[in-house]
Amino acid sequence: MKDYHINIFYSDEDGGYIADIPDLKACSAFGESPEEALREVEIAKAAWLEAAKQSDKPIPPPKYRPVIYEVG
Repeated sequence: MKDYHINIFYSDEDGGYIADIPDLKACSAFGESPEEALREVEIAKAAWLEAAKQSDKPIPPPKYRPVIYEVG
């Protein structure tokens, strides 16, 4: 199985790095470095998936890919 794509970007507004997973609605995390944001979003992903399983909500398959990967 492919894993979910993770975006990491610097946010001037928040004064740090944001990591988000586009395929998992509202799954994001903050860190003072890109590495910290990545570690935190991995924790958020695990919690998101566990909450979805426990509440019998559908878990979307990994689909999102940045435009650079699209063939067309």
